[in-house]
Amino acid sequence: MNVDMTTTIPTGANQASQSTSKTAVDYQSFLRLLIAEMKNQDPTKPMDSTQYVAQLATFSQVEQSVQTNTKLDQIMQSSALSQADALIGRSITSADGKTSGTVASVRLASSGLIAVLENGTELAVGPGVSIKAAS
Repeated sequence: MNVDMTTTIPTGANQASQSTSKTAVDYQSFLRLLIAEMKNQDPTKPMDSTQYVAQLATFSQVEQSVQTNTKLDQIMQSSALSQADALIGRSITSADGKTSGTVASVRLASSGLIAVLENGTELAVGPGVSIKAAS
């Protein structure tokens, strides 16, 4: 009995997140804005305490979002590494059907998983790539 197993790779699971740097920039910008606002407020009319508390709550939310994104990036990398192990020894075909072969090794690059075929050809694992059990 010959079973043909096909693996589907989720689109986002094998791509490194570029949003981390953008989030860090937004976080730093928020801190600079808050500090500048506090430095430049009119001493005769200080910031209303409810506005200050609201801004601190927003600051806390931004900080939690940054931490959540960091954890999600770690989970995505872990998932990609688990997928990499499962690809070795399988038959893979590119989305356009021009490149195919048996996966000899897999490496995790900033752009996602790269399958190295037995003939040395490298193939980015992404949407449209077909992976089957080796025959």
